[in-house]
Amino acid sequence: MSYLVPTEFVTKMVDSGESKVYMSTKDTLIRAFMAGAILGLAAIFAITVAMQTGSPLLGAVLFPVGFIMLYLMQFDLLTGVFMLVPLALLDKRPGVTVAQVLRNWGLVFLGNFGGALTVAFMMSFIFTYGYTIDGGAIADKVAHIGEARTLGYKEHGAAGWFTIFIRGMLCNWMVSMGVVGAMVSTTVSGKAIAMWMPVMLFFFMGFEHSIVNMFLFPFSMIMGGEFTVSDYLLWNEIPTALGNLVGGLAFTGLTLYATHIKTGPKRKLV
Repeated sequence: MSYLVPTEFVTKMVDSGESKVYMSTKDTLIRAFMAGAILGLAAIFAITVAMQTGSPLLGAVLFPVGFIMLYLMQFDLLTGVFMLVPLALLDKRPGVTVAQVLRNWGLVFLGNFGGALTVAFMMSFIFTYGYTIDGGAIADKVAHIGEARTLGYKEHGAAGWFTIFIRGMLCNWMVSMGVVGAMVSTTVSGKAIAMWMPVMLFFFMGFEHSIVNMFLFPFSMIMGGEFTVSDYLLWNEIPTALGNLVGGLAFTGLTLYATHIKTGPKRKLV
């Protein structure tokens, strides 16, 4: 068959989480770096398409190419390991401890940030011809996006913080559904379609993805966005990452594990 049944693909999810814990530091960092870099390119690609065509929907339709590429190459995003690795701990796989889970998350975070930041500097150099001219309309647009999605939340205080937290939850609910959907299919085309649908949804709806933001906000600051590093961390990256963790794990990982691995006893009909 070209697809797996739920008990098979949820077991595959747990296996994947376990394998990431045992992966070497070198491999974890390289795979995370490349994932962050590719996602940064996909983000600026989608923004460019949306601006040049005047269609945000078209930008959202094309954005998932980045996710598809990095998944097929088995690169790792923080949003994915947030959902997969704790399942190996919950399933009591040998050697998987809380410390090992946190180690994996930390390494993937560093790799993702390094890749995203590298692409942010590369793209800013390209747009400004080595910082000798203005970045143009696209750079100006990204600068304003950065301001709106940090200072805009800050204006609303606690309500703004929880707004971005919930947007982070909804984002990784969809992204992790794409990761799981790719595991369901055994064909490249099936994997691509399964990832494309939920990723398009999150991007068009403006939900918050911590790794996309690792590219977007440094690029925005380089291009003249008037907000600080602390604004970025406190009013975007931290609540987004926490929301990504809760959304991916609670809405996708734990629900699938609970109903397809730890199934309840069958009812006895009288």
